[in-house]
Amino acid sequence: MRFSTQLAAASRLRGTGAVLAAAALLATATAAAGPVSPAAAEPVAAPAAPAAARPDCSAAHRIEQTLDGGTTWRMCWRYDTDAGLVLDKVSYQPKSAAAPIRVLTSAKLAQIHVPYDDGKNEFDDLTGAGFGMGLQNLKPAECPGGTITPVRVADLGTVKGLCTTTRARGHAYRMANDQMTKVWQAQGKDLLVYTVNKVAWYEYITEWRFSSDGTIAANVGATGSLSPMDYNATDGRGWPIGTGARSYATSHAHNVFWRLHFGLDGSPKDRVEQFDSTVTRPTGNGGPKVKTVRTPVTKELAGDAKAMRWWRVVSQNGKNKDGHARSYEIVPGPSATHDGRGFTRHDIYFTQARACEQFASNNIRDCGRGAPDSVDKWVNGEPLVNPIAWVNIGFHHIARDEDQQPMPVHWQGFQLAPRDVTAMNPLTPPALANENGQPDQPR
Repeated sequence: MRFSTQLAAASRLRGTGAVLAAAALLATATAAAGPVSPAAAEPVAAPAAPAAARPDCSAAHRIEQTLDGGTTWRMCWRYDTDAGLVLDKVSYQPKSAAAPIRVLTSAKLAQIHVPYDDGKNEFDDLTGAGFGMGLQNLKPAECPGGTITPVRVADLGTVKGLCTTTRARGHAYRMANDQMTKVWQAQGKDLLVYTVNKVAWYEYITEWRFSSDGTIAANVGATGSLSPMDYNATDGRGWPIGTGARSYATSHAHNVFWRLHFGLDGSPKDRVEQFDSTVTRPTGNGGPKVKTVRTPVTKELAGDAKAMRWWRVVSQNGKNKDGHARSYEIVPGPSATHDGRGFTRHDIYFTQARACEQFASNNIRDCGRGAPDSVDKWVNGEPLVNPIAWVNIGFHHIARDEDQQPMPVHWQGFQLAPRDVTAMNPLTPPALANENGQPDQPR
């Protein structure tokens, strides 16, 4: 699903708007009527009152939404003509918190790398194929119950391209007492923020989802159409689409990268920890035992996912009411790691923050003469003081008859799960608010 070689070469020149639809995102309000709360006007302090806290961004670039259960999410947005949608200064405020808790300093896509199985074509869609210049106009039906914000990009004009809305997600929790006489349950809603960018026959949905329990989900959905120029594969490198076994759609990979700068509790000096659990076989009448070991990640890391391994980013100075350090766990979704390039061989990278290191491959920012241009080469043993997390989720796309026409969305992504950010479930009902620690029995 891609360009012909000739179209690809043309489209990789930044600024060639003929290949891609006009895009934009730097000038108007994101919040408005409907389930997304209007952004407040810039505060004006009364003469005798102390000055109000300065907001993180102007009302035109501010998103604020209070969800069922009392959780409020706040963030700023901007648009980058290479990376597309960027979210800055993301904070989470559960109903029990007196002030917002900063989670992310910035979050964005860092590359969509698409190599074809026959070795003939390979694309970096963000920095080599004009991803940011392909922002699409959204119809009201594509943003149900929400607000579509007009966005401006230099040299391209205005596109109605940013959707902010809420969406039901089913049970937030459910618990029955021992006598089955009482059930505590709640249905949750998420705040969704998303755009659609077109790159030739691909259309990418860049979605950020914020839940009432403090979870953040980042997803990219690929849809559109299979490339009509890439039906030249043989069996083993493609799949027959259409009548008989003549048109073999060439298989390819989607290696999607995100760049996350956490800044928990407002400080960039977070620490990173890796956890590994080892299972032993049962002996005698006992069951198997599991031991979990925590390893501080003090230097830059290229990490590989495996069973019972996970990572978290920990606040240096923020603690919950139980005295536990606040952190967020990185929870990768299903992934097919691609071994073809150095930067796609690992599932997660932690690097020391550098302003010029913005894209996981084909980094087009100026890091100096001779500087490497991919994330794997930035991992060189530097101490992690101000860490950047790079998440890589891969998908090997072997086409099927159902991919035409149009192609159903296939999703790739991960979650950021709060771990000890609050002392209890932020949605705990009042009747259970005293059950912090070992529960009383019976209920």
